Amino acid sequence: MKEIRNKTPRPIRISLPGGKTLHLGPSQIAQIADNAAENSEIEKLVTEGLIEILGEGERSVGGRGPGVGKERTHGTTKSFRRGQGDR
Repeated sequence: MKEIRNKTPRPIRISLPGGKTLHLGPSQIAQIADNAAENSEIEKLVTEGLIEILGEGERSVGGRGPGVGKERTHGTTKSFRRGQGDR
């Protein structure tokens, strides 16, 4: 699996082999199959500088990709509340 990163400030849509489409937000990272990285549309986007292909296991600083946890900073815990109607 290879990782690609959207280098633009806008979301992009990438057509993948097999009729699939990847929607990638600004500065987001996604995984694609190795053979999909050799697709002509992806190679065109790389040469235009719109996306960047990262190797396996590489991470960009501050990026959120697979294997990078999202820390919970606020919020409440889930609790169960029973209804208060007639029983």
